[in-house]
Amino acid sequence: MNKPLRRIALFCGLLVLALLIRDNWLQYVKADSLRTDTNNRRVTIARYSTPRGDIIVDGNPITGSTTTSKNGLNDLKYKRTYKDGPMWAPVTGFASQAFGATQLESIEDGILTGTDDRLFFRNTLDMITGKQRQGGNVVTTLNAAAQKAAYDGLKAQGGKGAVAALDPSTGKILALASYPSYDPSTFAGNSTSTDTKAWNSLLKANNPNDPMLNRALREVYPPGSTFKVVTAAAALENGLYTSADQSTDSPLPYVMPGTTTELKNEGNIPCKNATMRVALKVSCNSVFGKIGADLGNDKMLAEAKKFGFDAQQFVPTRSAASVFSSGMNKSQTALSSIGQFNTAATPLQMAMVASAVANNGKLMKPYMVDKLQSSNLDTISQTDPQELSQPLSAKNAQILQSMMETVVKEGTGTNAQIGGGITVGGKTGTAQNGVANSRNPYAWFLSYAKLPDGSSPVAVAVVIQDDQANRGDISGGGLAAPIAKSVMEAVINSKK
Repeated sequence: MNKPLRRIALFCGLLVLALLIRDNWLQYVKADSLRTDTNNRRVTIARYSTPRGDIIVDGNPITGSTTTSKNGLNDLKYKRTYKDGPMWAPVTGFASQAFGATQLESIEDGILTGTDDRLFFRNTLDMITGKQRQGGNVVTTLNAAAQKAAYDGLKAQGGKGAVAALDPSTGKILALASYPSYDPSTFAGNSTSTDTKAWNSLLKANNPNDPMLNRALREVYPPGSTFKVVTAAAALENGLYTSADQSTDSPLPYVMPGTTTELKNEGNIPCKNATMRVALKVSCNSVFGKIGADLGNDKMLAEAKKFGFDAQQFVPTRSAASVFSSGMNKSQTALSSIGQFNTAATPLQMAMVASAVANNGKLMKPYMVDKLQSSNLDTISQTDPQELSQPLSAKNAQILQSMMETVVKEGTGTNAQIGGGITVGGKTGTAQNGVANSRNPYAWFLSYAKLPDGSSPVAVAVVIQDDQANRGDISGGGLAAPIAKSVMEAVINSKK
């Protein structure tokens, strides 16, 4: 071969080599970034070329798909639909052609669109048989009756609020409601005249009610007196007190350490040297504030963390971390131990507190996806219950149960009583809100129900924020307890 031909052959060889390198670079190195590039419309077209799989509750789909209206050059064939969208939005999130996806719709997008690697075998079979690719299903742990009771109760109340309900023995989420809410169907397409308009009307900048905020998972509130359950647990676990009925060392008035400020109680209630049972029943700030100060910040923080504070939960949707601060002095610890100062919690977190007490001290990891299914309903993933921590010994949990049951039998939580041999334990809370408590307080209630056989099928936390209510009418027992009762009844009745 003469010299010019060798040069041409070498040059062509280098071109082929460069082509191979470029091809491999695109396929293996840049594949993910190209696939997720917002300018790559092929991915979006493929995602909406087939109906999505469904999100399932109690064996029934709460989602669906419909063909998109032919508006101009719209090449996205299917869009999402929702049954009772506002009620289920805190669970499903949304899937929108224009605005993407959130929560279960986003987290399990691969299953719902049929693109998840775990569906490879199913998709291969469908390709061989000429069948259109289909999405799989997400089967939730939710209880439809409990969710309806929660949402209807919040809606009837008319303010803002949230409910979280758990199965204490497994950690299954039974209800997750937030109000005000929104209908994800209204912006599931990409029409500028309807979907964009609906989306803009829901944004916080345009809607002060912030209906797209998931208050059950993403908002933290001062838990007020409901946090006294955690403080009572810390007292028992650290041996400060060993029973519900021994007198506490609780002077009245109680002046917080290092200050000249009294920690006052609401009303004329018997708090001086009260037992923990009486103190929880009538909700003595002085008793539980002093318990927190006596234990100190480190011991209170350690107990709060055992219940899940200071850690995000993934259910699989992310829940905001609840807060109990470190580095506090004794007076700050006293305030935090009655659910004020820096203490803040999500409704899910407080449902976890009630759940651990009901489950004899064992806290199960909360979750709301029971299993994932292929399009032919084969199970491709199953969630097994998992213990998260042990905040209390079984003995101390039973002591605390007896205290919480007294609250409902004859204390501030009587509105949560359920007949028919059902025992209810609970704790009310009315948490300060705003600078110098200038705004209407938050009304809280956390509870669990116990069947005659001693098992506990449900634990609930409810928070209500009603800026329009008369301040004197706001209480956890008055506003939140009836909602918790209806949720517990719904779970119990669904098991009959």
